[in-house]
Amino acid sequence: MSVAPRPPQPPAPSDEEAAFAELARAISGIVGMTLDAYKDRCLRRRIAVRMRACGVHTYAEYRALLECTPAECERLHDALTINVTRFYRNLETWDQLRDRVLPDLLRARDGRLAVWSAGCASGEEPYTVALLVAEVAACLGRPDWLERLEVDATDIDRQSLERATQARYLAPALVELPPAYRARWFAEREGAWEVAERLRRRVRVGRLDLTREPPRRPAYDLILCRNVVIYFDKAMQERLFDLFAEALAPGGYLVLGKVETLLGPAREKLTLLDPRERIYRRPA
Repeated sequence: MSVAPRPPQPPAPSDEEAAFAELARAISGIVGMTLDAYKDRCLRRRIAVRMRACGVHTYAEYRALLECTPAECERLHDALTINVTRFYRNLETWDQLRDRVLPDLLRARDGRLAVWSAGCASGEEPYTVALLVAEVAACLGRPDWLERLEVDATDIDRQSLERATQARYLAPALVELPPAYRARWFAEREGAWEVAERLRRRVRVGRLDLTREPPRRPAYDLILCRNVVIYFDKAMQERLFDLFAEALAPGGYLVLGKVETLLGPAREKLTLLDPRERIYRRPA
């Protein structure tokens, strides 16, 4: 009698992998973050940074430390959500927005724009948007249109949101900003550069977890989410891209980071306008 061969069995997880899985479950409960959507390599790298800082060498030791050290839980949360940004970062993208996207939007919307900076970090991106709207509106002979702008600046990182609310930046954050813009829209005080009140009034800073919470508004004219989605796995990337596509008003624009590529159902809903700058548009 012949016996059917047994199907191959997956290898048993190593002790290290089992310990990491236990740590990830503990982080989800203690720190209050959903880690399933993060890319594994990114997650491990950022956890390793905190482990070295604490002088622990195993996942089990770090899990024990988290369970009894609330301050380290906060530091780990910040490490997992940290973003690097500057005013006018990737100037080619901002030049395209200034010269092509914003003039069309302002004319079509009679100056009434709703913008979402998703993953705004410490605020440089949303304030740059407000600055450019002010500049373009003035060039169109309608400086009053700035008062019709509403920018939602959201992030999950507590410290970044605090800095965005303060709107005070050290000089390195402005190195890519054209000097004329800095002169018009910033004031230097006590070694820092403060964003002009006219721009600050147009930006609403708030906490939002992209992986679990809906957008603040039903429709946006412009959504920027640059160099954020790359940290998530493919399934979450597709879900977020579709969320952005659905959150755009007809004729609205989505701007991604230069290394990000639209995936999933959103590809059927948006038109790629600029492959280099990753600018997409929802058909009107």
